[in-house]
Amino acid sequence: MVYLESIRLLENDEEGLAMDERKIYNSYYPFGIFSHMKNIKNIKFGSITLFCGSNGCGKSTLLNLISSKLNSVKKTNYDKGTLFKNYMDVMRYEMNKIPEEIVTITSDDIFDYLLDLRSINSHVNRRKDELARYYLDNKYNSKDISIFDYDEIRKNYETKTATMSKFIRGNLMNNTISLQSNGESSLMFWEKEIKENGIYILDEPENSLSAENTLKLKTFIEESVRFFNCQFIISTHSPFLLNLNEAVIYDLDKKDFVPVKYEDIPSVRTYYEFFKSNEGKFT
Repeated sequence: MVYLESIRLLENDEEGLAMDERKIYNSYYPFGIFSHMKNIKNIKFGSITLFCGSNGCGKSTLLNLISSKLNSVKKTNYDKGTLFKNYMDVMRYEMNKIPEEIVTITSDDIFDYLLDLRSINSHVNRRKDELARYYLDNKYNSKDISIFDYDEIRKNYETKTATMSKFIRGNLMNNTISLQSNGESSLMFWEKEIKENGIYILDEPENSLSAENTLKLKTFIEESVRFFNCQFIISTHSPFLLNLNEAVIYDLDKKDFVPVKYEDIPSVRTYYEFFKSNEGKFT
């Protein structure tokens, strides 16, 4: 599904209209970021559009501009500078159909999610320790309990009749949170956040994922496009995600902003040549 068909950045003469105002600021960001590139002023999108390139080439800036122009829902908001809104206001886009939601997700959002899980797991583990101590203190000792304290009577009875593990499971509201590794939790995060009939703007989603889980994410994205009418705009370094089926790929390290083939991306060629030179080790 293609909801967003194209988006137009500022032409050089349009950037010049803000020249006088820019002189009072120390930073021109995001003016001039893409001035060295040809044909970037009108970006065409597919059901999956990928931006690749070295660090500092402008991938995150481009995603921020697109995300802000589309008024995307974000978990994390950044201080973009005084002139960012000026630039964004002049941008134009063409939408084929209005999606149910437009969501931007960054690698920071994933790390925040993992930290939240870690905090919850830490609390769960502390609660487990407290219940274990309670179990041992009460299983073999008698103490006076008020006949009106039903919860205490129940727990005291359970210490006498249940194993420690059963007692802890029965008194812990949620003891399954920590079953996933960080990578599995990250994959679960993407599956939870990406729904149906939406545009999803993802900034380096491969972060915190193993190669195996990145391939699972690749399949999930492809199926979300095929079966659930999703459109994706993604910045990535991953050779796995760069091979997403039917993706339109732009390399921001190139001077000419036109779609490139997967096999012509320099980083992909580097991986290929490395494994080719070590081919004998895999036979």
